[in-house]
Amino acid sequence: MGTLRLNLPTVLTLSRIVLIPVFIFMVYQHPVFGAIVFGIASLTDFLDGYLARRSGEITKFGIILDPIADKFLVISALIVLVDMERLPAWIAIIIIVREFLVTGLRAVALSKNIVISAEIGGKIKTTTQIVAILCLILMRSFFNIDLFDIGIILIWISLVLSVFSGVQYTVSFWRKM
Repeated sequence: MGTLRLNLPTVLTLSRIVLIPVFIFMVYQHPVFGAIVFGIASLTDFLDGYLARRSGEITKFGIILDPIADKFLVISALIVLVDMERLPAWIAIIIIVREFLVTGLRAVALSKNIVISAEIGGKIKTTTQIVAILCLILMRSFFNIDLFDIGIILIWISLVLSVFSGVQYTVSFWRKM
């Protein structure tokens, strides 16, 4: 496991960070294009880990950067949705606090050469968040279909999964320490 090596998975992770300002710029004036950029950035999240494992190109840099890029993308979208008045601030705050908590725990563990891998609850939470965010961005952009209610239901599910998986990560952290 190398430390700093620029490979395709790392480039995909970095592209996720680069796409954040593009997403923010686009989403206010053109929600559909903003959703497309967010969707592409989200796909890199699934693709980079898969490619890193498949090609054996897992690096410490990637292990650190990937969850940070994920958090930056989701947190940016949540803040935008609060600003657009499509999401209550308190929901965003709870999810953001959980993201910082888990990222902090993983960073501390990694500093002691302990890898706390993503658990299934965290992966389901992330997928639910992404779909919820897309629905809340798009609202009525597709054939006047109301995606807002679906987005709110999914964000509530995501909130519950965030708290649950945050507890899982915390327990896993303390067991491994």
